[in-house]
Amino acid sequence: MRIQILDIKNFRGIASGHVVFRKHSLLVGGNNIGKSTVCEALELVLGPERIYHRPIIDEHDFYCGSYQRDDGYSLEIVIRVVLTDLNHKQQLRFCQHLRRWDKGQLKFVDEEADGISHADGPNVDWALPVVFIGRYDPEEDDFIGDTFFDHPMDDPDSLSDEEKASLGQGRSIFTRAHKRDCGFIYLRALRTGSRALSLQRGSLLDTILRLGEQGSANMWPAALRSLKELDPAIGEKSQLGLIRAQLQERLGRFINLASEGDQTSFYASDLTRDNLREVVKLFVATWPSNYPVPFSRQGTGSVNLLVFALLTMIADLKEENSAIFVMEEPEIALPPHIQRRVVKYVLQEMGQSIVTSHSPYIIEQYEAENVVVLGRDDKSCFGGKPIDRSLIKQKNYRAQRRQFAEAILSRAVFVVEGATEVVAINAASTALERFHTGYSHIDLSGVSLFDAGGDQEVPKYGPIFKALGKPVFGMRDKPNQTDQRGQDNIDAYDEFWESPELGVERILVDEVPESVLHGFLKEVKLRPDYPANCEYDASMVGEKLKTLAQKVLKARKGDSHGHGYAAILIEQCQSENELPRFIREALLYIDKFLTISTQNSPVPSEDETRPPSETASDG
Repeated sequence: MRIQILDIKNFRGIASGHVVFRKHSLLVGGNNIGKSTVCEALELVLGPERIYHRPIIDEHDFYCGSYQRDDGYSLEIVIRVVLTDLNHKQQLRFCQHLRRWDKGQLKFVDEEADGISHADGPNVDWALPVVFIGRYDPEEDDFIGDTFFDHPMDDPDSLSDEEKASLGQGRSIFTRAHKRDCGFIYLRALRTGSRALSLQRGSLLDTILRLGEQGSANMWPAALRSLKELDPAIGEKSQLGLIRAQLQERLGRFINLASEGDQTSFYASDLTRDNLREVVKLFVATWPSNYPVPFSRQGTGSVNLLVFALLTMIADLKEENSAIFVMEEPEIALPPHIQRRVVKYVLQEMGQSIVTSHSPYIIEQYEAENVVVLGRDDKSCFGGKPIDRSLIKQKNYRAQRRQFAEAILSRAVFVVEGATEVVAINAASTALERFHTGYSHIDLSGVSLFDAGGDQEVPKYGPIFKALGKPVFGMRDKPNQTDQRGQDNIDAYDEFWESPELGVERILVDEVPESVLHGFLKEVKLRPDYPANCEYDASMVGEKLKTLAQKVLKARKGDSHGHGYAAILIEQCQSENELPRFIREALLYIDKFLTISTQNSPVPSEDETRPPSETASDG
């Protein structure tokens, strides 16, 4: 069984939303876009224990906090899930609630025109629709919610008054036992393990005891007897014994105590199973101390891995590859090699995984078609769908997984042709942040620099990143040869800059003052990697100076290791107008574009991005 479709209405920050999942899905999007809301919505529908939290929902779970209209009508949270790929046992269990599902159209056959004619087609299978409904109950002054089997509703007029008023309006309840058959497991972010590693009802340890049929029902009475019959009893300690005797004597003046045995006692707990569930803790001894301490005293990374280990145990106790595993930000407090190991385990062992992450080490473990990009359209409708595999060639994606991972996480993408451009643009952005009031560094703006690896390669990435719903910008040198085939791809860019020069090095030396070139050469000539055949003379001026600087830059072309030569040149600039104009204007345009797009205003013209003091002869 796996989740195919999620529809959300009026939940948290989502007024209306629709998300499509793969067998394994990586959810990506900006901060506060709705990744956690998607996970919480799935838990409300499928989490076996979530329905027993009190309250199940509250005021802040409703979109904009609005749960009741002025006329007193209670608004509803509605979360629908379509479950597909049911095994034979699940089909038998839920047979009366199943509907035929078209995997190609992602629709129920009975919703399609003439759908019944291909109900037994090769791309049609059984699916189970379920729905969570929650609302405010004014009579009880409380919030209520439950999950139901979903199906096309009968004519509302045919429902009884009691059915109309009920939460499910005549639908059958999707019970806790039904949810357990789905194998839903949810690992939250920002976790401390305080509940997961306890023995509270519904905790991970409690779930393992139940699934493993370890006789947990008999465990509690035995543990309570052991506590009561401790030898010596806690109350026999000399200090406590003296207090007991004094207390018995004093109580006897006011209360009729028992006539036999000890009238007062001290025990380790309330001697109820619920009390034990609250106080029993897992202790863990780790290297180098080897001294067992409560799990909560372990480091954040260790606690996260303990929780993850318990979840894998639960998955193993279910039928092979039958767990639906939802995990938020597994990278928290984990080094890269452990992040990769955790995700590889999930992809191999879970029937379905839905993961959110901001880590490129995790994202690069997924094929492009398994990445689900979350976002909102112009009407603020929330949605998410997998990347169209036809947009990205597998060989390109696999060769540049890390760059794609960072681009997928970004707010916008700036595609350039090589490593020198990446270094120069980063340095220029850092300088602009210092010189230009109100300018935001590309890192702060969420812009990812993508090295295309050549001027002929830059155009093809425009449609790819545009299809991901991101603003995309491009820059390259004048191509060595004209390629008209790439013009359509260039048109996909929100803005594209093409240099009049054949190399970025010429742009750099032509568009900075000679004082900057002298400062650059004086600094780099002292480096051990300075080119041996590039002798510098402080008296150089004009073309001779530019030629030497260009020769030095070309000798270290693409050097992004450590502190690249292009960055050193730009760091010599002492004002905004000394920065290379070609790069400066592009960065200012992008900054204005993103600022204005946030305000949903028209994009500025290039003239509007220039400082008022700039003239055509600057630089």
